[in-house]
Amino acid sequence: MIALLAACGSAPVGPGFYRVERGDTVYKIARSNRQSVQSIVRWNNLSNPDAIEVGQVLRVEPPPGTATARTSVAPRTGVTTPRLIPDASDSAAVSTPTNAPAISLVWPTSGQVVRTFDGRNSKGIDIANAAGTPIVAAAPGTVVYAGNGLRGYGNLLIIKHSGGYLTAYAHNQTLFVKEGQTVEQGQKIADMGNSDNDRVMLHFELRYQGRSIDPARQLPAR
Repeated sequence: MIALLAACGSAPVGPGFYRVERGDTVYKIARSNRQSVQSIVRWNNLSNPDAIEVGQVLRVEPPPGTATARTSVAPRTGVTTPRLIPDASDSAAVSTPTNAPAISLVWPTSGQVVRTFDGRNSKGIDIANAAGTPIVAAAPGTVVYAGNGLRGYGNLLIIKHSGGYLTAYAHNQTLFVKEGQTVEQGQKIADMGNSDNDRVMLHFELRYQGRSIDPARQLPAR
């Protein structure tokens, strides 16, 4: 297959494709679309994955007639992977499930929201601030993962809440809680950082029974 190229500009691309932006890498694009780097390289016949260009259009979903299940990025050997990313596509991301119990969240950190949820390329929101900015638990719960075994998320915390909810906190500089620990809403759990990322920020996700939810719809106005 010939790599799909497009003239520079902001023309929309079709479903299953992505236009390369400044700062993108194949690894970053694969992570954002819940695919493996190998799949992106194969679908686009990339002879040099490090040589993608701004404006280039890449296929980020399986071509017609191939398996549609997405492949989660593999963790390093010997590290237990949290089931934050489902094996199957969760493209049916929702803003608020109609059958979901209520959950009361507080903002996990201060700063500017630099990327919003779209349920496809962004499964959460990104909040930027200075390194070391405190990160707090958005709701009470139990830490079910604390580590850096999921590539692309850096130092990651995942907290399980009542009602089938999970929150995830990625790219932290320092983690202050451990797996199995119970945390209170508003309790400091980490410091903001840029682990496995190109800028200092918190990537924050909210999931209900494995499906992405727009956390901004559950957070109080500020």
